[in-house]
Amino acid sequence: MMSHNNTPLAVRMRPRRLDEFKGQEHILGKGKLLYRAIKSKRIGSLMLWGPAGSGKTSLGLIVAGELDAEFEYLNAAFSSVSDLKKVIAKAKDNLTRCGRRSLIFIDEIHRFNKLQQESLVPDTESANIILVGATIYNPYYSLIPSLISRSIVANFKPLSKSNIKDILKAALIDKERGLGEFNVRITNKALDYLITNSNGDARTALMALEIGTLSTETGKGKDVLFDLEVARQSCQKDTFYDKKGGYHYDTISAFIKSIRGSDVDSAL
Repeated sequence: MMSHNNTPLAVRMRPRRLDEFKGQEHILGKGKLLYRAIKSKRIGSLMLWGPAGSGKTSLGLIVAGELDAEFEYLNAAFSSVSDLKKVIAKAKDNLTRCGRRSLIFIDEIHRFNKLQQESLVPDTESANIILVGATIYNPYYSLIPSLISRSIVANFKPLSKSNIKDILKAALIDKERGLGEFNVRITNKALDYLITNSNGDARTALMALEIGTLSTETGKGKDVLFDLEVARQSCQKDTFYDKKGGYHYDTISAFIKSIRGSDVDSAL
């Protein structure tokens, strides 16, 4: 039985405040640059660069909440200049009528061409909008300099095993947004398997946990036994590699260093 109006667990369990956010301590720890910028409400334009499932969209929602701003979402893969103009016009109208700013979150912002990116600059500079872009690619390669120079660029890292463990445990006990109603009994081996195979991606980990829980019959006492076999069946194997961004250059660099060091195993 699927609950919560079929909203995926990963969406339901999004952190609602900065103190709920897991990971990215290097930029979001108390006293760090991005934490101070958000708390002081000094965000004009923000570019979030990092792997999937590391919290980029969640942080965009949190920033909107901290600034009491309207949240507008666009995916660059499916949006045109016309779509951008409509959202910006709506933001300006809100600012004029209500005095309330709008945060425009653009997912996969690297997919916008130069013209689309340039169309964001004037309203970002004049503070008509708060722009937050998210990308898995190095923005210094994929975005125009005029956007980069007006933005705080935050490099997100894959979540640590400890972060993923905390997120999964929170989902297991939360009866309002998580899986607490299912009384899941997860074995240590199953939990470790989900953590390891998520590769630092919270969305992947939560999706596997949800699939395993909802597809497993309840045992005695109406508990769900989530063991290692269930974990194996719930995980999807995926290897991300891009041929033009930072991952490519990091991989090639490591390969070349391994060869130079005569380390056959590492090179392979």
